[in-house]
Amino acid sequence: MLSLRSINQFYGQNHILWDVDLDLSPGTCTGVVGSTGMGKTTLVNCIMGHLPINSGSITWQEGNLPPLDLLHQPVERRAALGIGYVPQGRQIFSQLSVEDNLHIALLSGAGEARQRGIPPMVFELFPLIWSLRHRRSGDLSLDEQQQLALARALVLQPRLLILDEPVEGMSPWLEEEMGNLIHRLNHDFGLTILLLEQRISFIRKVADYFLLLHRGRGVARGEVAQLNESMVDTWLTTQSTG
Repeated sequence: MLSLRSINQFYGQNHILWDVDLDLSPGTCTGVVGSTGMGKTTLVNCIMGHLPINSGSITWQEGNLPPLDLLHQPVERRAALGIGYVPQGRQIFSQLSVEDNLHIALLSGAGEARQRGIPPMVFELFPLIWSLRHRRSGDLSLDEQQQLALARALVLQPRLLILDEPVEGMSPWLEEEMGNLIHRLNHDFGLTILLLEQRISFIRKVADYFLLLHRGRGVARGEVAQLNESMVDTWLTTQSTG
């Protein structure tokens, strides 16, 4: 579905990503693991087109269709292709209503998506969002804002959903609820999920595969069962210097 090869990215003179490889197969959940400042969000910004890469390739392919060079696709086109993104911090339009936030998300889709409107599955997954649809988004609780951010990403019915630190600041109870939701999206709705996260316990609960980033390099990868304590001690207890 999505394949990254030898991705290198610079910020000014600073080399941020070093020859990063990543493969996402349809229907899987992959966790990109790393401490703060190790390149997780930069990697996703490259996928979404918010940051240019200096070398490497990003390829998108669906079913038996020919592979598509994602680097030649504008930012707005990537959402229309079927890539949903929930950024760190949610970034909802706080002055607008919940319903307005959802309709704005529809505008980034193709004409067919706009005509269909908000899919019923959004309100099936988030019944609270329906009851709050006329509420100003900035007045929502942290959990409600996170639900809105997810609902907004799902209105275009993506095939790949990217979540950046989805349980940041959440209580253990809310973290459990988020884990159940991600599991449902992945297993019941068949979404491919790319999850950026620092909490190893959460990755182990929901992901099938992992990529461990340290200072912009992919230092370990594999099935999530292989993400052992030795790797955690070696790579995730080291503090970022950048």
